[in-house]
Amino acid sequence: MTVPFWVWAATVAGVLAVVAFDFFVHLRTPHEPRFREAAAWSAGYVGLAVLFGIGMLVTAGAARATEFFAGYLTEWSLSVDNLFVFLLILGRFAVPREYQQKVLLVGIAIALVLRGAFIAVGAVVIAQFSWVFYLFGAFLVYAAIQLAREDHDTEAEFHENALLRWVRHVVPSTTAYHGDRLTVVEHGRRLVTPMLVVMLAIGTTDVLFALDSIPAIFGLTKEPYIVFTANAFALLGLRQLFFLLGGLLERLVYLSEGLAVVLGFIGVKLVLEALHTNEVPFINGGEPVEWAPAIPTLVSLGVIVVVLAVAAIASLIKTRRDADDARLAGADTE
Repeated sequence: MTVPFWVWAATVAGVLAVVAFDFFVHLRTPHEPRFREAAAWSAGYVGLAVLFGIGMLVTAGAARATEFFAGYLTEWSLSVDNLFVFLLILGRFAVPREYQQKVLLVGIAIALVLRGAFIAVGAVVIAQFSWVFYLFGAFLVYAAIQLAREDHDTEAEFHENALLRWVRHVVPSTTAYHGDRLTVVEHGRRLVTPMLVVMLAIGTTDVLFALDSIPAIFGLTKEPYIVFTANAFALLGLRQLFFLLGGLLERLVYLSEGLAVVLGFIGVKLVLEALHTNEVPFINGGEPVEWAPAIPTLVSLGVIVVVLAVAAIASLIKTRRDADDARLAGADTE
């Protein structure tokens, strides 16, 4: 798939235009979005992704469109997992509700830039060294095991990364918010506010999630353009998704298990693909392994959809059952 420079430029410009519109038009007046507003904007972002996928179907064919939708769904579902950490960060910094949209938007914009750099490096490495798929595959299987054992506790403590600690140590800052301002002047000194710090926290923390999400999407497509656009559409809609899901996050009790299955599946798929183009001397004498089965992208898309649907339905059934049991227990004690 050859993507001309002007297509890349137009795509990046389009993403920047969406972010700018959101920032200067939608968020001009700080407010906490209600459910209907969050639902409308979330539907709009999903609609943009679907239209882009249809455009790719028309211009690049069904195979590339399938890769985009599989990658987008994977990145979108992994982004939902990010929301648990975003919830911790916003709580840790006590961000006022009316300013949380702006914090998330700027943090996500930072994350998109960092992911773009990560994607560029990953594409170069993959093009030069096919054996890196073995490493990606092994890492995804390891990440799947760790994710399956993880317990999402919204009361857990958020730990600042090295960049945030450095910013707090080097840059003079205030302890109180001053509206949505990033800096203020106090006693003749320019100080940063917690708004800037929490934006950096959102953006830089997302890089940790990119460590498994970027290898995961490279397991579905090797096209950097598809990897970038799938990430962009997934991240752009993440802010409104945060407010749309709201308390539903706590009800997705089997989300980690579902995502673990998806990551493990893609990890195995990566290893199998690596065997097809094997260049490692101690594996089959450095020759491709012909018996290794190939998993079509359409099958991968089906697996991802089914696994996430089962995880979501099972989560809602369990939380409803737990709520019914709690009500019954409460009635028995009266």
